[in-house]
Amino acid sequence: MKKSIAIIGGGSAALMLAAQLDENKFDVTIYERNAAVGRKFLVAGDGGFNLTHSEELEKFITRYTPSDFFKNSISSFTNENLRDWLKSIGIKTFVGSSKRIFPIEGIKPIDVLNAILNELKRKNVQIKTNHLWKGWENNEVLFETSNSNVILSGVEGKALGITIFALGGSSWKVTGSDGSWTKYFSEKGIEVLPFQASNCAYEVKWKEEFKSIAEGKTLKNIAIKCDAKERKGELVITKFGLEGGAIYALSPQIRKQLTEDGTATIYLDLKPSLTLEQIKDKFSARGNRSIKKLLTDRLNFDDTQIQLLKTLLTKDEFTYLEDLAKKIKHLPITITAMAPIDEAISTVGGIALSEIDPDFQLKKMKNNYCMGEMLDWDAPTGGYLLQGCFSMGYNLAQHLNKS
Repeated sequence: MKKSIAIIGGGSAALMLAAQLDENKFDVTIYERNAAVGRKFLVAGDGGFNLTHSEELEKFITRYTPSDFFKNSISSFTNENLRDWLKSIGIKTFVGSSKRIFPIEGIKPIDVLNAILNELKRKNVQIKTNHLWKGWENNEVLFETSNSNVILSGVEGKALGITIFALGGSSWKVTGSDGSWTKYFSEKGIEVLPFQASNCAYEVKWKEEFKSIAEGKTLKNIAIKCDAKERKGELVITKFGLEGGAIYALSPQIRKQLTEDGTATIYLDLKPSLTLEQIKDKFSARGNRSIKKLLTDRLNFDDTQIQLLKTLLTKDEFTYLEDLAKKIKHLPITITAMAPIDEAISTVGGIALSEIDPDFQLKKMKNNYCMGEMLDWDAPTGGYLLQGCFSMGYNLAQHLNKS
């Protein structure tokens, strides 16, 4: 007799889990609150659909916080394993110039989702949409359907039934990821940490004149540092402050400073390809150039970089070349807040990792598992978030298949 598995939530982790479970051992049903699965998966593809990153494994794992939690999952189902699996279901990929991995030209996010759904159909996975999980009743899971009827799941009551929660975090509420599920776990005595924004814009109190000049402009080929962590990339200047891949990658460090001190300080290196001494050397041949002309001619700075320096430095710092060179390599910017959580790409918080065992099972609730963004972990954009969810789904499936 097959065991029944109920997967509550229809995001990336859930879909991969269902695709990897042994259909000869399990009857698998996905319960999704929306009218269709994979809504956040599709929304994530709007800005460029990178599925994972081509970074070598050892460095790849360090992108996660905490990295020890992900070491086994990522090592067991790597970025290359994901590419191979996608290819097996008809989705070919390529490595872009950013080293991110994308579907080949012509394949859209909906095509990837449909390929996964076709695999689930082949494995006889059932999908029940418009099922909103409402906690437990007499230790059986409770759902509210689209016509407001409250029903009990038809599989969890079996003696050997397994329930797997993949309920998402608390960003992009339009996709159904609103974190409303947390109260039900708290009622069971399971530690749930408050959700906080990650991979989001950060507020900087720009001068009004600077905002009018620089809004929407990009700082390219820069490095950004917070505490001991540094990341190279690009930043976009907005009315609110700063956003972009480089600052997203420092979300844990910035968030920690904001929580502890109320503000956070980041440092920009506007010319990471040059040392401080090399910049000073270029300044030594100033001649009769103005500061602006010197920055343009000798460092290839654009107007945005120059305006940023002028708005953040005193007149003396900008005109005294010794100080200016130092600030170009170590320009402090004060961050005062994170963007609202619903505007964040992802969140941290949710089920504390101490509440689950190495196989994602809740220590206090046998045969109940949690995975995906509902757990308290963090990763930058660039394919790491999706890879993390896919790897968790794969690894939990392998554990259950062996049980």
